[in-house]
Amino acid sequence: MSGGVTILLVGIIIIAAILAAVVALTRQGGKVLNVEKYQARWLAIENSLDKSNIGTYQLAIFEADKLLDLALRERGFAGDTMGERMKSAREQWSNSNHVWGAHKVRNKLAHETNVRLSREIALRALAAYKQGLKDLGAI
Repeated sequence: MSGGVTILLVGIIIIAAILAAVVALTRQGGKVLNVEKYQARWLAIENSLDKSNIGTYQLAIFEADKLLDLALRERGFAGDTMGERMKSAREQWSNSNHVWGAHKVRNKLAHETNVRLSREIALRALAAYKQGLKDLGAI
């Protein structure tokens, strides 16, 4: 090969590498999360549950919702609110209806009075949050 062709090939390789780096850095949801941190926080949520106290389930739902939102923010999903970030991440969810349902349970608990939370609904919501965290690569 001549010197000119070699320089051209090296230039093409460098440009391709730069483009690949730019795409990787700007791709939505491209960041890797600290799995150990998320697993420890999830375990703390699970360990906080007391079968005889439904209030612990309500608090666990609030904590799980905050943890999912943290994962969305750390992964770089766009949006000013958690709902907007969840919409940005819609391709990540194995079952978006479950994740949205869990978030709706949280919102109902946070914004409505006299909401009765059953253990069954709480456990379903927590399972959805757990799957959502798995889908994001957090746990």
